[in-house]
Amino acid sequence: MTTAITQDITKYKPTVLVVDDEAGPRDALKVILRPFFNIQAAESASAALDVLNNQQVDLITLDQRLPDRQGIDLLQEIKHDHSNVEVIIITGYGSLKSAMDGIRHGAAGYLLKPFNVTELVTLVNQTLAKKQRLDFLRTFIHSSPGWWDKENECRETWSRLQAGYGVIGKSGSEPSASMKEGMELLPLFSDLLEAKDRHLLNHCSRVSFYATLLGNRINLSSNEQKSLALGAFLHDIGQIALDNDHFAQDAMTALGTSGPSLQHTEVGAKLVAPLGLPAEVGQIISYHHERWDGSGYPHGLSGEGIPLLARIVSLAQTFDHLTADLPDRDSLAIEDACMFMTAQAGRAFAPTLIPVFTQVVQECKASLPAMAIASSPSQRSDH
Repeated sequence: MTTAITQDITKYKPTVLVVDDEAGPRDALKVILRPFFNIQAAESASAALDVLNNQQVDLITLDQRLPDRQGIDLLQEIKHDHSNVEVIIITGYGSLKSAMDGIRHGAAGYLLKPFNVTELVTLVNQTLAKKQRLDFLRTFIHSSPGWWDKENECRETWSRLQAGYGVIGKSGSEPSASMKEGMELLPLFSDLLEAKDRHLLNHCSRVSFYATLLGNRINLSSNEQKSLALGAFLHDIGQIALDNDHFAQDAMTALGTSGPSLQHTEVGAKLVAPLGLPAEVGQIISYHHERWDGSGYPHGLSGEGIPLLARIVSLAQTFDHLTADLPDRDSLAIEDACMFMTAQAGRAFAPTLIPVFTQVVQECKASLPAMAIASSPSQRSDH
């Protein structure tokens, strides 16, 4: 299966849709990219959507200002209805805020006009390489139901997955039972989360960032800090094996507005069991929905019976569910989220951790949105 998937991907010639209302930049992009890709062009948002709805498109270069819509609005519609299509924003009206907004809404890259040709071609190639990896992983996930059921089968599945991913990513690394505490697998973990849902990847990146902020303020060893960062990043890894609505269900559960989706913690723990990661990572995945008063899941642990790192991630993931700017959900200001969580001290959360966490996020609040959105333990140049 892996070989067939990789062969299909490597033989495929990608299609790039150039969206720009000005003929000059549009024609320049077509001339630069045509030797390497199939090229389509559109001068408006409506024309771009017509192409998308009628043809296979792999990547879009998108102007930020179009005659019938703002580029950022079109980007959101593209990522909602055509989530597998990658988008690079190319604009003459850039700012840090517009760049961050573009990345937050799913753009893979951002260039200013006049652009450097080498920089453009490099970014397009990096983005298409990323799409190849994600397409491979999406196919792999959908064709491997129940791969976590038995540990031996799960281990074999990880080996096949690493082998195929190595071919797509041309990493040259061999699958290994010893993962140096998981660091070698971070690119694969990151792409797996994004292949499932880019909101899931962003959520896990932010939770790792928030958890690390708190971990830096308390007396953790170096190994504990590493396990905390990795475990927080992987806390929802079980979502990749579940239906698409489980991530939204999990958010509602964290906010106390829905019944729990029990599966993802248990599935996640089974998924990572064969990988030889530190025990604390598995504990975070298993126990990040336990509550201080014992009313959490899946085991109803309480108080000091909940591992410390899982208690930290419980705080971090709840804070993100409260404050993240996501479609179809109202978010709270940082101060309001801190008040909400403080009221849950001794019930949902460890009472000694709450004041430290709320203090550190409020001290860092000026930089939280940009830093949290950009943060990912993988630090990949093409993410």
